Amino acid sequence: MSAREILAVNMIRLRAARGYSQEALALECGLHRTFIGHVERQARNISIDNVERIALTLGVSVGELLTSPKRA
Repeated sequence: MSAREILAVNMIRLRAARGYSQEALALECGLHRTFIGHVERQARNISIDNVERIALTLGVSVGELLTSPKRA
């Protein structure tokens, strides 16, 4: 998996687990809803600063957002 794909999969999983819509996550992070959607669809590159903002909002480390999910 690419780094973009790992980030997207983890963001979607963690966002859903916390009950956030893309819009709610964006609002909490101070980012735009379409930006969150683009990152989750792997259509946009993201700065490390924004990865950190998302991680803080989701209550995880940056490393956890960028770690490949375990396969079942």
